[in-house]
Amino acid sequence: MSYPPLSLLKTNFLKRVSHCWNKQKAIPPLSPLSLDRFLSPFAPHPAPPHQTSPIFHSTTSSPIAIAGQRFPQTPTGNRHMATTSTAAHYRGVPPAPSIESLNEQLNNFGISEPLALFPGSNPTANPVDVYRCYIAHVLAPITGVDLELVYPALEWTQNLDKGDLILAVPRLRILGKKPAELAQEWAEKFPDNPYVRPPTATGTFLQFYFKKDVLSKLVLGSILSRKSAYGPIDTGKGRRVIVEFSSPNIAKPFHAGHLRSTIIGGFLSNLHESCGWDVIRMNYLGDWGKQFGILGVGYKRFGSEEKLLADPINHLFEVYVAINKIVEQEKEAEKAKATEKGEKQVCPGLRTAYWLLLKSMDCRGTKGHKRQISNGPTDQEAHEFFFKMENGSEECIAMWKRFRELSIEKYKATYSRLNISYDDYSGESQVSKESMERAGEMMREMGISSESDGAIVVDFKPHAKKLGKAVVQKKDGTTLYLTRDIGAAMERYEKYKFDKMIYVVACQQDLHLQQLFMILKLLKLDWADRLSHVNFGMVLGMSSRRGTVVFLDDILADARDKMHEVMRKNEEKYKQVEDPETVADVVGRTAVMIQDMSGKRINNYTFDMARMTSFEGDTGPYLQYAHSRLCSIQRKAGIPAGELLKADFSLLAEDHATNLIRCLAQYPDVLQNTLKTLEPTTVVTYLFKMTHLLSSSYDVLRVIGVEPNLSTARMALYEGARQVLNNGMRLLGLTPVERYVFPLLLCPEAFADQNGANPEATARHSAIQYTYGLRNLPGSQNE
Repeated sequence: MSYPPLSLLKTNFLKRVSHCWNKQKAIPPLSPLSLDRFLSPFAPHPAPPHQTSPIFHSTTSSPIAIAGQRFPQTPTGNRHMATTSTAAHYRGVPPAPSIESLNEQLNNFGISEPLALFPGSNPTANPVDVYRCYIAHVLAPITGVDLELVYPALEWTQNLDKGDLILAVPRLRILGKKPAELAQEWAEKFPDNPYVRPPTATGTFLQFYFKKDVLSKLVLGSILSRKSAYGPIDTGKGRRVIVEFSSPNIAKPFHAGHLRSTIIGGFLSNLHESCGWDVIRMNYLGDWGKQFGILGVGYKRFGSEEKLLADPINHLFEVYVAINKIVEQEKEAEKAKATEKGEKQVCPGLRTAYWLLLKSMDCRGTKGHKRQISNGPTDQEAHEFFFKMENGSEECIAMWKRFRELSIEKYKATYSRLNISYDDYSGESQVSKESMERAGEMMREMGISSESDGAIVVDFKPHAKKLGKAVVQKKDGTTLYLTRDIGAAMERYEKYKFDKMIYVVACQQDLHLQQLFMILKLLKLDWADRLSHVNFGMVLGMSSRRGTVVFLDDILADARDKMHEVMRKNEEKYKQVEDPETVADVVGRTAVMIQDMSGKRINNYTFDMARMTSFEGDTGPYLQYAHSRLCSIQRKAGIPAGELLKADFSLLAEDHATNLIRCLAQYPDVLQNTLKTLEPTTVVTYLFKMTHLLSSSYDVLRVIGVEPNLSTARMALYEGARQVLNNGMRLLGLTPVERYVFPLLLCPEAFADQNGANPEATARHSAIQYTYGLRNLPGSQNE
């Protein structure tokens, strides 16, 4: 093969980069595609070996694509690798009881008439749907409104004072009469029945309160029999969802910036899986780019095999920091030399790009073409290393692959602490060149993209002005993150045939995701409307004054140490815990995760270690306290689990018991609402509401020292609350503890005291709890 004269090649090259030269823009190292574009005008050249690969890679393997080549990937995850109990805890919902068994149960409660169903309702899995079905079928003829409008208008309430179900009269769209008058009229016409008390008309709302006898039997019976299956409804059966979340950069420690994506994505995965979806947990790693050239050079200079095997992530990070320091020093030195000589500093990457072009043609060292360096020798060496990677150098790829695999193993350890596992460790390196080229061809053929000053751009103005323009291919032929995302989405659909794909990415990427979704829609892909972006705000206060990154392992270690310190203050209880350090670690993680999920995900929040590890107010440690206290009452009561289902629930006559049961009944509705909002705080807020009701009930609903039948009924209620709390915590990715060393402010002298054996100790305990906001003011409606 013959090439054109170097003078002509140089002229062509400089024309193509003149725009970057004039504007002092950086030019990245040239990819093989870039070289093809430079060479093609002058002479034919052989097709690169990767062109034999299919446009869409096989769904039976997960090779890694690098510069169009495919490298076998070592499996990094599977559907059964979850640690403790969350991801493995949810693998679809066990079948709910049949409607026949439900009607038989209602008949035993004295309700002989079979329940009239509404299409899509789930009364066998959701006790509240029993009431919805009954109320809707009664209200439809009273209001003259179609049943299909009445049923969805019956909504659950977040405040029990407003009823168990509430109907906003205006939702039924009845003209000619004031909504308040209609509410009053319908309330008067509603018949007496075994399900609900006479409805209350409050302004334009109709409030329904469940009768406690049937409610307690339905709810507690369902919880105690279904156990961990109580709450989720199998609405996703037969459907598949991909949840992409976390996505850290390879060879760098997992820092706090990835915390929110990891926690929220883990929760959404658990939520969908609990409701019957086939969930693919995907980690889209930042595993390609010039930084690996820098790391490769650094490892050759500073790397230690012993340190790499002992602590790969931190050692690679140390190497990366050390070599970057040298790069910056050399860059400043080159800049100083250029200034001293009165020369303009060459735009970064320009001379390097030209030298790499010559090198690819075996022209290195040709007379008159001695390479010149703008950023120093180390930066030049890093460019060379990455260029070799893109061209499939066995030595460079082997080093990169090893770094990648060691990083993933370290990430797995960190993820396991958060009860998270992945089915697919994907990454930028795995997006094949064929997929990107195919997407580019489709965009050109459909008139979606166009050339602008040598680059390929998409102008969104005809479709959505706020999206502006996006570059999908740079002047030198290299692709961008957006291009790789387009190719990745196409490959994922080919491989998984998903029904929904969720990107859990910070709100700073809103525009990027909107542009991605719009391009896929313009490509008329029938699955483009199945994509959604779950965004979130920033974590503030997690960097030093100099902006130094705070690593997640350090955060979790600090939280663990803080919890351990609190536990040691209660020496008597500390001795009873079998593995206090593990418990402290679990509660510390709970503290970090609950603070992250307590507010709306779009809101920024300030990271506050003191606040999150406190037992005052709604914090993670308080949730663990509530769960372990219920476990303690269970141990001290000593009532066999088999006896609880036989309990006489009619003995639960106190308002505290009724309100707690009403709250437990709401849990399935809470999960269904969360599937719509995708807000973790919906579940977190519910759990705190329930634990507040529990806190105000302990002194009233005593288990020890009362008549046996009443003790069994109350223990069944507490076990039902513990099960729902346990289910909710696991859904959030937490590990509920059964024994915990409470700080002294939460502990009476013994649990027997708060069950009536020592009234003075109980009074002191109650006063301390009230002082710290852990129980209601005596005399309030819940006391």
